[in-house]
Amino acid sequence: MSRLDMVRYTRRMAERVNVTVTVAKVIRGLLEDPTGEHYGFALMDRSQLGSGTLYPVLARLEAAGWIESCREDIDPAVEKRPPRRYYRLTPDGLAYSRQALAELSAVVSGEWAPSRPVVAGGSA
Repeated sequence: MSRLDMVRYTRRMAERVNVTVTVAKVIRGLLEDPTGEHYGFALMDRSQLGSGTLYPVLARLEAAGWIESCREDIDPAVEKRPPRRYYRLTPDGLAYSRQALAELSAVVSGEWAPSRPVVAGGSA
């Protein structure tokens, strides 16, 4: 896949992230340090989500290009723990995340209105 194809694919996928309250909790946790690296357990703590909920959200965000991940390079025998996978917002993911949370906040606060009025039992 060429670089241009990858950019197009990432943009298409970014548009497909459905930002639910659960996804918003993860995004908010990542935005606490927008340029930092975050590992799963810390994100579980910040978002108050279990691993069975958190990791699928992280996988969706990574597939959409909002975040990227890497595994730390340690010797598990020396550290006495397995290596951590760290997650970081991409530049596009940072912009998408801020926009998504702003839109969700507007919807929740009642400041958002649909572009066309919806009239029950008839057309607008």
